[in-house]
Amino acid sequence: MSAVLEALQQPLDTATTAPGPALDEAALLARAHALAGQLAALAEAHDASGAAPAPQFALLHQADLLRLTIAREAGGHGAGLASARAVVGAIAQGDPAVALILAMHYSNHAAIARSQRAGQGEWPADLAAQLIAASLQGPALLNAAQVEPELGSPSHGGLPATRAKRVAGGWQLSGHKVYVTGGPLLAWISVLAVTDEPEPRLGSFVLPRDTAGARLVDTWNPMGMRATVSHDLVLDGAWVPDHHAVGLRPASLGLQREAHGIAWYFSLVATVYDGAARSARDWLAAFLNQRRPSALGGASLASLATVQEKFGEIEVLLQSSDWLLDSHARAYDSGTAPDGLVAVAKHVAVDNALRVVQLALELAGNHGLARRNALERHLRNVLCSQIHSPANSLIRSNTGRAALQKRQAAA
Repeated sequence: MSAVLEALQQPLDTATTAPGPALDEAALLARAHALAGQLAALAEAHDASGAAPAPQFALLHQADLLRLTIAREAGGHGAGLASARAVVGAIAQGDPAVALILAMHYSNHAAIARSQRAGQGEWPADLAAQLIAASLQGPALLNAAQVEPELGSPSHGGLPATRAKRVAGGWQLSGHKVYVTGGPLLAWISVLAVTDEPEPRLGSFVLPRDTAGARLVDTWNPMGMRATVSHDLVLDGAWVPDHHAVGLRPASLGLQREAHGIAWYFSLVATVYDGAARSARDWLAAFLNQRRPSALGGASLASLATVQEKFGEIEVLLQSSDWLLDSHARAYDSGTAPDGLVAVAKHVAVDNALRVVQLALELAGNHGLARRNALERHLRNVLCSQIHSPANSLIRSNTGRAALQKRQAAA
């Protein structure tokens, strides 16, 4: 605990450090599990204050987990989706808000690593090298800014109002983004925008967070996941050089997401909330074993058959989610994952996490809603699983339509 308190008193460590040798999956996961307890000890204070979890990312940097998905040949650990999911899951059991910021960083660097393989990505080589070098030297978190106040999520269709104006040597960005996860901690922000060209193009423009004309506005004050500090980003002529443009395509085509990015996003977001549900399960297990109502003559609630049956349902739900998410991630890494499986995995894991905290609340009663108990925070965090696009209703619609069309074609 003293190490945690010391971390709280220190600013985010941005000192340049030389990366050590790449580690294997078991060693990385062991470090993540060892760190989870320290993150859990910090989670309550950051949830209450809504403060950016800078000390937590100092700990992640010290544990050498921030270069997890950078390619080995570029100086990272070269982890695939299965390893990244396992690490994110461990961190999420400590603090899912920290895990969500970390998941976004991992996903973006996985896309960069993919782009370094010929013909498999769109990140310019010079930009990729710059971002990798920064991340190897110290905490240099990367995330995207895509959602807007009027458009909402671009996954629902439509084009962003954010504009990229052509100027000498680069672009000037103007617009307003919301829900920029990790905002104050980010070193780099990838902004989705439409160009002002005669034939507009849609793509992302990567800028340092402290770029002139880019301003974060402290707006994030939700019910749960408060330490994600997902503030607004206001852009007023923020300049980026030519080679910081990524994936420009005709805007008439709409937003085109790569299957690679979809798989990572769905899998890691689902894992974050699965981890939060596991924390609820762990709190509940301790409560049920310790709670000994006088009506039971000294026996614990855990001794009741009805309680054991409900707790068994929780275990079934969590084991099902873990098997599905892990199986998908390993199949994805090997190139054998069926199309559409990751959307199903996200749907199942989110639904299961919601059911887990509902069951936990039923078993804990009033204690589950008491703010002195961690279950109340876990409940609020898991409820936020429903805000990540696409909603489960859209996943069901897409899955149903694809299944019906497949059977019509086969008839």
